Amino acid sequence: MPNTQISPDLPAPAGPYSHVAAAHGLVWTAGFGPQDPATGAVPEGVEAQTAATLDNVERALAVVGLDLSDVVKVTVHLEHLKRDFAAFNGVYATRFGDHRPVRTTVGSDLMDILVEIDVVAAERA
Repeated sequence: MPNTQISPDLPAPAGPYSHVAAAHGLVWTAGFGPQDPATGAVPEGVEAQTAATLDNVERALAVVGLDLSDVVKVTVHLEHLKRDFAAFNGVYATRFGDHRPVRTTVGSDLMDILVEIDVVAAERA
């Protein structure tokens, strides 16, 4: 049976879903945007939104004792793919460092945010 969790340290889910699910040695996160968990505020610009979104992803992974180094797959949605890819990618590269999980980046209609990210991570042995 999958283990699903909702954390008070993350933005409230916008629907009937959990923040994190774990099963069979893998962990999946919901898609996170740049909303501040305490205030709901969204920073301006793709670089600040990428950093805030990755903060939320890190908070979600921390719920199950993991961090970005445990990520094996990243899915990124950008509101303005062509315009914002380079700026997004610069922040992403800094945050992941030498770790290079596989990644898919697509353009999506994100309803008033610029970035949404979800990940798959491997549980630690």
